[in-house]
Amino acid sequence: MNRLLLDTIERTVGTYAVAFLGLLLADGVDLTSLGAVKAAAVAAVPAALSVLKAAIGSLIGDQGTVGWVPRDRS
Repeated sequence: MNRLLLDTIERTVGTYAVAFLGLLLADGVDLTSLGAVKAAAVAAVPAALSVLKAAIGSLIGDQGTVGWVPRDRS
């Protein structure tokens, strides 16, 4: 699989997991409540933004990753 795609998937899943767990902890951990379903839906927003950020990073950053900071060429 393409390294850029794997990098994007890793960052997106990580962002989703952190946002989802953060929302669950802030609301109280009750996975059977409607709050958990809302947290899962809301956590998708930063994950989607992570995909957008990765797409931009593939154009402006180091060619081997989707990061925005170019590798030091010295």
